[in-house]
Amino acid sequence: MKVELDIPDSTLSALRQAPGEFAVCLRLMAAVKLYETGHLSQERAAELAGSSRQDFLLQMSRLGVTPFQGVEDDLAALASMP
Repeated sequence: MKVELDIPDSTLSALRQAPGEFAVCLRLMAAVKLYETGHLSQERAAELAGSSRQDFLLQMSRLGVTPFQGVEDDLAALASMP
C-alpha cells in the first residue's frame, strides 16, 4: 500500500534531508513508536521500517528505545512484593 503525505519544504530543509531520506526516516520513526507503544510487534515494526528484525533492534538501540516491552513494569511489580 502507498500513502502520500504533504511535507513542507521547510521541514526537509530543517532536517537537511532529501525527500527519499526523509521517507526512510519517517518509516523508521513510526515503526519504533508503534512498537514502543505496543501497537506493533518487533517483527511487524521491522517490516514497516523496511529492515530486518536485527537491524530494527540496532536502530532502536541507536534511538535509545528498549526492545523489552513491559520489563520496567514487571520489575516495579516484583520490587513492591514483600
